[in-house]
Amino acid sequence: MSYSSSGPKPYERASKSSHHHLINDVTVSEALKALYVPPRGDTSEVKKYLIEFEPIASPIQHVVAIDGGYTEVPIREGFPSAAIHFFQFGALHFRIEDLVKLEHSQHVAPEDMQKLKNIDRLKLPLATAGARRKDCASLKESVRKTLYEFFAGENLGEDVSLLDTLAWFVFRRYKSARTPQDQKWEVSSSPFDVPGTVLFQEADMSSGYTFQCPETGGTLYLTDAFRLHERIEEETGAAGVAGYIAGVVEHLVLIHVIRNLLKKNAAALKQVLFIMDRPTGWFGVTAPMHKLMLELNNWLFDNHNFFAAGLEKSGAFVEHATQIREHIPAGSILILNDAYIYKYISPGEENTSRAYAETSYYGHKVIFRSRQGQMYVVSMPVRGLKKMPSATDIPNLNLVLTHIEQLHCDMYENALLPVALANKLVSLSAHPSSQILKAFAKSTVN
Repeated sequence: MSYSSSGPKPYERASKSSHHHLINDVTVSEALKALYVPPRGDTSEVKKYLIEFEPIASPIQHVVAIDGGYTEVPIREGFPSAAIHFFQFGALHFRIEDLVKLEHSQHVAPEDMQKLKNIDRLKLPLATAGARRKDCASLKESVRKTLYEFFAGENLGEDVSLLDTLAWFVFRRYKSARTPQDQKWEVSSSPFDVPGTVLFQEADMSSGYTFQCPETGGTLYLTDAFRLHERIEEETGAAGVAGYIAGVVEHLVLIHVIRNLLKKNAAALKQVLFIMDRPTGWFGVTAPMHKLMLELNNWLFDNHNFFAAGLEKSGAFVEHATQIREHIPAGSILILNDAYIYKYISPGEENTSRAYAETSYYGHKVIFRSRQGQMYVVSMPVRGLKKMPSATDIPNLNLVLTHIEQLHCDMYENALLPVALANKLVSLSAHPSSQILKAFAKSTVN
């Protein structure tokens, strides 16, 4: 690595001739020859797995779109630097009826658009580098306490907090009859750096959703179940948890809305489609939570119903969908199975005994081309992951895709109106949002 310049001396540029050492090295050549690169999609293989899309009559009357965004803002540049992350999340609700009326209107009035912008916003500032809360002794403690208080303080206008909903989710309080196993959750690590796992027992939880560490006597938060402390380093910071936090909060908003619908009018849940701007999965250190989500999926399918979709706008699956677009007729669904994924999309080797991403996903993916020609990568909740899923393994497949087709908009490529609006209302742009937030943070932090 070349030297950078922070003084009057010149910047050291990288060598322009050292590449020949790599090119002439036999070991490097052998390593390149040993690489496996998935081939481009075979049109005959694509057609083998296609099924025809059949739009159906639907009981759905409402759509809830959930999205979030974040940006990193420096509060001190140079050395030692300091930064915080600003997060903003939103849950957008609108009625299908209002959308249909807009589609048939020659002119869209501002009051009509306002009907589609019924949104609850959540805001979170989080110190992630070179700074911590004044009442905390470390960055790890600062991040843990901030997240705990954020979940405890937000309720989206309901009479219970997101933290209470987390307890409802983790300890399966939605079940009328719970087993002892339902009333506990084991986490693989402690935020206090002591060996062994941590067992969260509902019976040991305080009224403030905290526990006492048996090894150190320190306070454990229910939010430590996400294991975000594993990605926090005092020297390098906590920027690595930002993406995980976005996924955690968006999922908790989804679960919170489901819980409160069940509480107020359980029958209404059968009239709501939930759309998330992310795949149906928990990733990284939060991945074990997908087991809890699968349990909730099954309970909802057994006792009510669950209409949900995760939309992907980037990544390997979206790139593959773009590549095979011309080989998929309009009004077709490609249900992705393990053999196809590992052959054309993922460079990994297929596990013969485990389904693709079964340690993090709670839904199956499909590539859907609507009758109007738009392409979508959609994942939908399932009862359990399978290596070779069929249409019957994805509950409500055609019903959900009926609304994916209906909700399209032309603002962006292959976009959905609720997702586009939710993103507009909560995303934080590089300019001018981050510049304004930077000035705000610098003027506010003492």
